Amino acid sequence: MMAPAPTSPEPTSPDPTAPEPPTERPIPRHLWKAAALSGMASYLDAGLIVSISVNLAIYRDSYDMGVWMAGAISAIVTGCIAVGSLVGGRLADRFGRRRLYNLDILGFALGAVIITLAPNEFVLLAGVLIAGLAAGADLPTSLAVVSDAAPAWARGRLVAFTQVMWMLGIAVAIFLGFVLSTTGMLGARLITGQLAVAALVTWLLRARLKLPDHTEPEDSVRAAGVPRGVALKNLWTRAAMLPMTATFVFYVTWGLGANTFGQFGTYLLVTVSDASQSLATGINLAFIPVGVLLTVAFVRVADSPWRDRLFYVAALVQVLAFVVASLTAGALVGMLVFFVLYQLSNPFAGEANYKVWSQLTLPADTRATTQGLTYALSRGVFAVVAFFTPALADRSAAVLLWSITVCMALAAFAGAFVIRVLVPRAPAVVAAHQDVDAART
Repeated sequence: MMAPAPTSPEPTSPDPTAPEPPTERPIPRHLWKAAALSGMASYLDAGLIVSISVNLAIYRDSYDMGVWMAGAISAIVTGCIAVGSLVGGRLADRFGRRRLYNLDILGFALGAVIITLAPNEFVLLAGVLIAGLAAGADLPTSLAVVSDAAPAWARGRLVAFTQVMWMLGIAVAIFLGFVLSTTGMLGARLITGQLAVAALVTWLLRARLKLPDHTEPEDSVRAAGVPRGVALKNLWTRAAMLPMTATFVFYVTWGLGANTFGQFGTYLLVTVSDASQSLATGINLAFIPVGVLLTVAFVRVADSPWRDRLFYVAALVQVLAFVVASLTAGALVGMLVFFVLYQLSNPFAGEANYKVWSQLTLPADTRATTQGLTYALSRGVFAVVAFFTPALADRSAAVLLWSITVCMALAAFAGAFVIRVLVPRAPAVVAAHQDVDAART
């Protein structure tokens, strides 16, 4: 006699009382507030760089500024942000992130007020020095603060949200520059004045923000071999050096392309592509809303597997964009195709990825120091390359564009290494997976 066929168990309906998987949990309002206040570091960083760029011709005429002083002010902005990132990140880990978190923003407000009210180029230079150093110091510190407060399952979205603030900083500065373009020095003062007001309001709100530090479980951190403490010797361990090197390589190679087109996009359209000034400015303005919306879309997937899946596609499209620009040697039609492809891919394979990966993979107790170091070294490289970019574009636009294409390809490989090797081992990712397993049992 044949044994009866086994019957499959009756399907069970989901338990309505079961906890949601961690990646689907709504993030508490106070954590979004912390992300927004930390993201103000990115808003002010972008706003400072763009406002100085927009106002430089006005400063030159109003202060009867020489060409060397104009060049010095432009270079000092990037240089001070680099130095501020290096020193500020270390001070934050040494003396307390929350303490530096409040002092950095107050320092920026002071520098922005000096820039706004400057009666001559020397006072302007002093304001740029103060604001640049403070902006740089606040970048790694603010990211570390929000990362400390965020649970593992929400860290990607909260850190990625700071990139939305960075895009808004660019958008506001360019929009105000366009609207106030005929108002001369008054417009210049209003553009930097809004940065001072934003910094002061942020300082007041940060001072009242109450968040715990280091929410990562102690046992998860130790199990992953992450060193504790803030001694500099902890930077030279494999747990710190490998993710620091990998994220640096990605950021510096990707940033060479992004920074070149951020600083010289309009310049290249005019000098290489023979576009009019109004057309070149209009192309840049047209893509700002697209960049903001796609960055918001990245935030939505920043804690899901789609974050890294989309990276591969976006990185490939990004490289393709630069190949098109290079093959056409910067001709206007090729540059228009480039801008479309680049703006569609950049939010999913750019600085937002670097921020999230850094906070996931860098050791918790030296997070501000290590990211400050990668920020500083990268911005230093960007400043040096920017100095030679106009001359190289004048000599051979094709060589410039192909060089950037190679950098973008290297960034794609570095990002793939981070995704395949470092992210799966990150303490926050391990903790998130454990939460998912616990929620399903």
